[in-house]
Amino acid sequence: MAAIVQVRPVTDVPDGLSASAQPSDPAFFQNPYPFYAARQATHPAFFWSEYGHWCFADFPTVSALLRDRRFGRDILHVATREEIGLPQPKPHTADFDLTEKYSLLNLEPPAHSRLRTLVNRAFVSRQVELLRPRIADLVHSIIDDFEDQGGVELIRAFAAPIPAIVIAEMIGLPAEMAPQLLDWSNRMVRMYMFDVSHETERDANRAAADFTAYLRQAIAERRKLPREDLLSHMIAAEQGGERLSEDEMLSTAILLLNAGHEATVHTTGNAVKAILESGYDPRMLFADDTATAATVEEALRFDAPLHMFTRYALEDLDYNGIALRKGDVIGLMLGAANRDPNRFTNPNTFDPLRTDGANVSFGAGIHFCIGAPLARLEMQIALKILFERLPKLRLTAPPRYADIYHFHGLERLDVSW
Repeated sequence: MAAIVQVRPVTDVPDGLSASAQPSDPAFFQNPYPFYAARQATHPAFFWSEYGHWCFADFPTVSALLRDRRFGRDILHVATREEIGLPQPKPHTADFDLTEKYSLLNLEPPAHSRLRTLVNRAFVSRQVELLRPRIADLVHSIIDDFEDQGGVELIRAFAAPIPAIVIAEMIGLPAEMAPQLLDWSNRMVRMYMFDVSHETERDANRAAADFTAYLRQAIAERRKLPREDLLSHMIAAEQGGERLSEDEMLSTAILLLNAGHEATVHTTGNAVKAILESGYDPRMLFADDTATAATVEEALRFDAPLHMFTRYALEDLDYNGIALRKGDVIGLMLGAANRDPNRFTNPNTFDPLRTDGANVSFGAGIHFCIGAPLARLEMQIALKILFERLPKLRLTAPPRYADIYHFHGLERLDVSW
């Protein structure tokens, strides 16, 4: 999730390969797909002038670069700050930076391999499947709370609380903390947006400090009284004599809480929008487990929750004619790759019956989303129950996307039934 920023200017951009789009322009973030289509129709490798780095928009290249070990999420294991011109950490973001220091998403091997091994067991499919009854009960309970209203804003009432409560309980935090966790998380993830202000940095840092203090207390309690939860597992986990430090546990728990709800909220809202606008009968889309899984995969492809994933070049190299220096940033356009017309038939059509529905929404390679099995399960259960309980669900206002690029999710989804 964390934004990686190009720190050295790129000057040797060939004519015709530079493109411009302001990420905070409503005309863009309400519908970025025409911009992507224009790049794919001309040259899917392009220099995004607002970001100041190269981006790749075609499916084969994005898929390959996600796995290419010449690029990484960290750079300081192969270069000094001075060597690549990376600024020193900002004193007013010290608490936020601590939460990022040991984040799985930002580490490279061997540190990444060690940390992922120690926490991965809790997220394998067979372990996640055990949560199915609890997720179903939670979804029914949340719908019970608003069903008699006849209409609701679905992001706040439905899409947001479900993954927040599920991941909180999985980690070992009480469900009633979910609103506070959402507040901290929403403030922190604003650090990953384009052109972050000084005040946003300070506010994200305050949220990180409060989040960290709360988790330190929870970890201390689990040391005294372990339970069947992820905090207790991280405390006890051992691999080859290695254990997690407290700061590693903090980074991991915060990453899982932030990423564990952020993408699922966006994808759930985007999926409901796509289904309601598609004209498909939800009874067919959720007729059985196979149809439900196919509908969720198409939702992930059609309107992904994360549109750009950035990486550093770990060495000087020429990539398909583009000269990159060690420390240069590249942007992998996940949302664009999922609608590559050379990879998908009618890519801008929501079609759960398609047979070419692979997607890169969860990434690939060593940084493939550790929570993907949980996110898929949550969406399959939540969407199926929602449309079964509210078969007359319909839009009552045009859905509105939030100004949160490079995330892509709805600010409002007003519905009635």
